[in-house]
Amino acid sequence: MPSNHRPRQLVAAALTAGLVLALAACAQEYPNSTFNHNTEFNTDIDFLWDRLLFWGTVVFVLVEVALIYTIVKFRHREGAPAPRQVHGNTRLEIMWTVAPALILVFIAVPTVRTIFRTQAPAAPDALQVEVIGHQWWWEFHYPEYGIRTANELYLPIGRTVNFALRTQDVIHSFWIPQLGGKRDLISNRTNYVWFTPDSTMESSAWNGFCAEFCGVSHANMKFRTFTVQPAEFERWVAHQQSPAAFGAVAPAAPATAPATSPAAVPAAGAGQGGAGDPAQGQAVELAVAADSAAPASAGEPYWFPVEQLPEHILPQLQPPASVTVNESLVGDPQRGMEIYSRSSCIGCHAINGNPMSISRIGPDLTHVGSRHTIAAGMFTNNTRNLMAWIKNSRALKPGSIMPTIGKGERDPVTGQVIDMGGLDDQQIADIVAYLQALK
Repeated sequence: MPSNHRPRQLVAAALTAGLVLALAACAQEYPNSTFNHNTEFNTDIDFLWDRLLFWGTVVFVLVEVALIYTIVKFRHREGAPAPRQVHGNTRLEIMWTVAPALILVFIAVPTVRTIFRTQAPAAPDALQVEVIGHQWWWEFHYPEYGIRTANELYLPIGRTVNFALRTQDVIHSFWIPQLGGKRDLISNRTNYVWFTPDSTMESSAWNGFCAEFCGVSHANMKFRTFTVQPAEFERWVAHQQSPAAFGAVAPAAPATAPATSPAAVPAAGAGQGGAGDPAQGQAVELAVAADSAAPASAGEPYWFPVEQLPEHILPQLQPPASVTVNESLVGDPQRGMEIYSRSSCIGCHAINGNPMSISRIGPDLTHVGSRHTIAAGMFTNNTRNLMAWIKNSRALKPGSIMPTIGKGERDPVTGQVIDMGGLDDQQIADIVAYLQALK
């Protein structure tokens, strides 16, 4: 008779799976692990996990030993009398009621203590950071310093940070696995979470995620967190407080001597309806201000050095082949500033120093040239990716509300081919040059 090989196949599959898991456990790097001691939050959670795992293992072993003993001792034997029944044995019932209760005490006490510690109010001198979740990107506001940025979060090592979590639309969840969290962002409510990056840490970069399904681009709602030394953080703050390094407002000229700087260029309406044409808007002088990157007392501007970024921080995703860009084009930042300042871009974005760009619908672009990623961490911030994003963001990121503005591009949502009002490749290259100059 042919033998049944199914049990052997199942055993072989189980052994293979076990071997794969064992090999995976031998890896040395866990870039998104929460089981570390980088903050007191993670330290508490790791302690609780170890305690629960220990007691869970004890219970598992005891139950399995009792089960195997019972199966062997009371297995069916020909001619053997029926086992003695224990129904109604008061002593036995008390034992198997008290034992789980005692085990639950050992689990409940550290759990409740950890909950109280992680839910307690933050220290009064903590750095306050407001986190606003959008579909699908992150906004970070530092009210103490008057700074707004997007998708890149800077934290000083050794100082407690208190996050006030709000959502602009649906439920999101803020999570930096190697530092702490997670905690939900819920409509009409502000949640809080706090932790302190360990003072012994070196300056480091970490991945952040939305950990609650929030729509079609939930998996594309990422951010980067940089824990830096206090002095580096102060330099970053001073730089972020300054106007854009390119295109800052020219200093106000005396009333008797109107500004005639050759660098000044008219904003929307210049050369069309005249500076005073109400249909076009009054001309606003913009000037190149390369020396405005940071106050003189703040030292050199700071952002996390790209050469120190670990491999898992920079995204590897590339724009789809359907969105082509002409990388041979050389953009002109001055011309790009003019195009940007009269385009639909100003309807959604703010640039500190460009008075035409003050909207808060989309990410703040004041220092976008110094950011390492775009599109909420989806793509590396380089010329090719930025050109593709401006040209047809909806083809790069499902659900993006940023309209398709590349001339000749088909909008994935409306199905229309952009013609009137669209930007050609040279205009997009100029805007990209302008944005990349905003260090």
